[in-house]
Amino acid sequence: MAISPGARPYLIVIIVVLVVAGIVVAKLPRDEEGAPSAARTTTTTPPVVDAEGGDGAGDAYYPQDGNTGYDVSGYDVSVSYDPATKRLDGVATITARATTDLTRFNLDLYALEVTGVDVRDQAAEHRQEGDHELVVTPATPLTAGEEFTTTVRYGGEPTLFEDRALGRSGWQVSAGGGAFAAGEPHSATTWFPANDTPRDKATFALTARVPEGWSVISNGVEAGATTTDGWTSFRWVADQPMATYLTTIAIDKWIVERSTLPDGTPVVDAYAPGAENGRQHQERLPEVLGFLAEKFGPYPFSSAGGIFLADDIGFSLETQTRPIYAGWADLDTVVHENAHQWFGDSVSLENWADICLNECFASYAQWLWAEAKEGVDLDERYRAEVERVDDRETYWNRKLYDMGRGNEFRGVYDKGQLALHALRRQVGDPAFDRLVKEWTAAHRDGNASWPEFEAHVERVSGQDLDAFFGAWFRGAEVPADEFLYPGPLRR
Repeated sequence: MAISPGARPYLIVIIVVLVVAGIVVAKLPRDEEGAPSAARTTTTTPPVVDAEGGDGAGDAYYPQDGNTGYDVSGYDVSVSYDPATKRLDGVATITARATTDLTRFNLDLYALEVTGVDVRDQAAEHRQEGDHELVVTPATPLTAGEEFTTTVRYGGEPTLFEDRALGRSGWQVSAGGGAFAAGEPHSATTWFPANDTPRDKATFALTARVPEGWSVISNGVEAGATTTDGWTSFRWVADQPMATYLTTIAIDKWIVERSTLPDGTPVVDAYAPGAENGRQHQERLPEVLGFLAEKFGPYPFSSAGGIFLADDIGFSLETQTRPIYAGWADLDTVVHENAHQWFGDSVSLENWADICLNECFASYAQWLWAEAKEGVDLDERYRAEVERVDDRETYWNRKLYDMGRGNEFRGVYDKGQLALHALRRQVGDPAFDRLVKEWTAAHRDGNASWPEFEAHVERVSGQDLDAFFGAWFRGAEVPADEFLYPGPLRR
């Protein structure tokens, strides 16, 4: 994600979190051969165990985000939205696998009313609790390992999340009267029901119906559009797994431009009326993605592009395959958000405490671009920045790992750049290049944590870096000189 210049020039934000907790299911006693114990029951049908998926995945910062008891493999969402009334009506079909026996389970949906739920094509009981919990009770219990579908019918006027530390995210009405959904750590559940945790990545498909004259941009590949009775339906399909906060829908009277990357990957760029200035930066997307592929490994997705708003919102965001850009976005922002396609999107964080894996790398990608394309001496830039902030305690007291809820984005955009450049100089360019590419390859389409990254760096470099990581990423003070000026950084 990228922060607006008014908040902090050339810095960029994304946010993302989640942890999956286990569910303890009561087990009935059995004899040594595995048969039911006589002390238990003599009936042929065992009693139903009351087993419920939890209403939170257990992330330390956002413990009630997401749910347990099942693993989603795909979302297929159909919505109708009328910009004149601001009403959205939707049907979401969620394909999942039960990870334990379940008599009921939860989904997340924010401020929209559910009118019906089916599980395995049978009507299921449902109730909405708190501000985002949808509790579903199937007609018959689910068994561990069973694949099942849940269909949710819902509607209302979508809204957004307001967070004092993280700002606004979710569904927003755009300057041109349309709408878009973007933000982290929350966004998706303001317009469709989901297991809202980055750990539960899934494929995503969208059919969006809007009045004729409006159009819809989303993630993935275009799959056609049809117009009937004054309404047009647009179909988008993303067949590689993504975290829910990386999904988007953007409704406007778009100027759409289509092209391909040199390898044939389709590119769809969309500009809202008044956002055409973004074209001068987006025209360099093939060059940007080619450069990032040299640094991070092959581009990880089967489509690319960008969504350019006329709105001066406070961030741009790395919505998967097609970042969404605020009106102030520049070329640095395009580099940053597309670096996230590797760091954050393809390789997603395990917990929100791991956010440096997303933001530190996307921010350092801007430095790498400046080095390669503008001839910037990064060692000199590094020393100048260290000297500039040397006496500022508030600069150094921001942890880059496990920084605490609400502090996820305080240091990752600027201190994070310094930390990764120091790491590069500590291990040397050959090891740094190797560890980055091996990391993105090993965790492609999955999740990873910061401690795993530390172990990976030590394994590739052959160095004991506990003290280095403690000084730069886990600490909250100026690193000692041996870590502040490693290798060629020492004059």
